[in-house]
Amino acid sequence: MKLHEGLLQLKFDRGEFSGIRMTPLDELEKKLETYISLLQEYNAKFDLINTDDREEIAVRHILDSLAALPKICELIKNSGKTEEMLSLADIGSGAGLPGIPLSCALPQYKFTLIERMTKRCAFLTHCAQTLGLKNVTVHENQAERLEQKIFDICVFRAFRPLEKKMMKVLLRILKDGGCLAAYKARQEKITEEMTSLPVVPEYEVFKLDVPFLTQNDSSGEDRERNLVIIRK
Repeated sequence: MKLHEGLLQLKFDRGEFSGIRMTPLDELEKKLETYISLLQEYNAKFDLINTDDREEIAVRHILDSLAALPKICELIKNSGKTEEMLSLADIGSGAGLPGIPLSCALPQYKFTLIERMTKRCAFLTHCAQTLGLKNVTVHENQAERLEQKIFDICVFRAFRPLEKKMMKVLLRILKDGGCLAAYKARQEKITEEMTSLPVVPEYEVFKLDVPFLTQNDSSGEDRERNLVIIRK
């Protein structure tokens, strides 16, 4: 299975990143397999992702989400906050990506999955219950309507371009000293988005190596993946 091999390539057998402990590999893999089954079962009904193929889900969605975990653990460590104090959010969670895989790996940290569509919130709640994710809260809302300064770290994947209005919204919901972690594709597109902002924020781009994905194949498909970190 590509999921198992991919987790090993991402070094999840270490049990920690930056001193942040993770769910043991065997337990994590079981949870993720169950999550993949849930995605397959409910995909058509809730319009969650663009494939029903198990291996493709594992690579393009699960491993893609988890490839950023070492960097996110570094952000957690550098925040200096305890497990009880730190709050993380997945903005525009949709099918629960990356929030569900991240919360499976880090059960000691609180995750809020922000999703505006009622039917997808129902799916996310079902996932959290089925997977026993007591660290997950599902919140039906739009990012624009969230309170100010409520999260330490906000992640988002396949959300919206980082344009002026959305950047203002995302920074507003971050606590002082917090940061955004945006899953993005090509560096060229990232540069275009950031430089188009009226005021370019301080940001860093970290290349993500996603097993079975980030190497280009014979089709010439661009599979570049990056994580953009923006600090408040």
